[in-house]
Amino acid sequence: MKLAVVGGGSTYTPELIDGFARLRDTLPVSELVLIDPAAERLELVGGLARRIFARQGHPGRITTTSDLDAGVEGADAVLIQLRVGGQAARLQDETWPLECGCVGQETTGAGGLAKALRTVPVVLDIAERVRRASPDAWIIDFTNPVGIVTRALLRAGHKAVGLCNVAIGFQRKFAALLDLAPADIHLDHVGLNHLTWELGVRRGGPDGEDLLPRLLAGHADAIAGDLHLPRAVLDRLGVVPSYYLRYFYAHDEVVRELGSKPSRAAEVAAMERELLALYGDPALDEKPALLAKRGGAFYSEAAVDLAASLLGDGGPAVQVVNTRNNGTLPFLPDDAVVEVQARVDGSGPVPLAAPRLDPLYAGLVAHVTAYEDLALDAAVRGGRERVFKALLAHPLVGQFDRAEALTDRLLAHNKEHLAWL
Repeated sequence: MKLAVVGGGSTYTPELIDGFARLRDTLPVSELVLIDPAAERLELVGGLARRIFARQGHPGRITTTSDLDAGVEGADAVLIQLRVGGQAARLQDETWPLECGCVGQETTGAGGLAKALRTVPVVLDIAERVRRASPDAWIIDFTNPVGIVTRALLRAGHKAVGLCNVAIGFQRKFAALLDLAPADIHLDHVGLNHLTWELGVRRGGPDGEDLLPRLLAGHADAIAGDLHLPRAVLDRLGVVPSYYLRYFYAHDEVVRELGSKPSRAAEVAAMERELLALYGDPALDEKPALLAKRGGAFYSEAAVDLAASLLGDGGPAVQVVNTRNNGTLPFLPDDAVVEVQARVDGSGPVPLAAPRLDPLYAGLVAHVTAYEDLALDAAVRGGRERVFKALLAHPLVGQFDRAEALTDRLLAHNKEHLAWL
């Protein structure tokens, strides 16, 4: 089995490699190709990847290349985990929206739109090249904004599934709090990428006992602390929102916080420099502890399980993925991309029946889906007016003057990445 990782020079990659090594019985990879145009980073990451495989006795071969077409040739699956513009672009995404009183964040709001505009054309080009080189390959997208990018891929007819680590993170957290094995926890996880709620926490499977009331009764303080939301929010909602909901539920508070401390992008850039220095140590043959602070926890386990199910080695499995709605949430169009539990096998994901979303959540999901329609149109066709309309439609913007000012800033800071400018 051959897998390729586009963006293989990412500092995330050793997390992925560690998962491939530990879970080789689940996903028996014979060849893994790391693809990245940044040759120096790629060599550092590739060297550590080979040492991790060797330490754990994995028989697979790891190669590195900057040649995308050669790297994906004959691949069974291609994982995409790139960041167009790097941490410098992320720093801009987190900074200029604050000038207009809006959240500066790389996956939602104005910053999220900027990232979508930079990313969608690049990912679509990669996907076309994958289709030519390996027409049967699955594309697994971990590149943010996952919902919009996955929708672009599916609309263009690619065999694609979007993946996020929020659900598996909640599963592991809740299992530990309830003293259960992660496999015994099934989440009623419903919504869009980075806009989800845990409506139930079930023992054993979709029809199992709902442990959410017990979880909230005994551990609401700890969960609220992780979400940086008051416990009263969980008490009143009776569900667990994704931590990305804080940008909606406490927008003004978050804007004040972001304006008073160093950006996450600056923190990550410093961390990446330290990680790359560690990766260059020929004695290092395991992922360093610092990597846990980089983000992407449990990404490797989720990616391995998804790839194994898609490629037939893991058998059908139920997993949280980003895929076509197809009536799962009846108030959304079929071609919307939702993040829900799905049964996954070699034919792809089929969403399970989802619990009904209360209007309190459904209204926000519908609103953001409409924004994603406009964002994807702007990313594919370009044009200032399309960018403006997408910003005006976003619930974190929603005002004419703000949308105008944000449009000006977005275009000014992304000239080098938008071919239509």
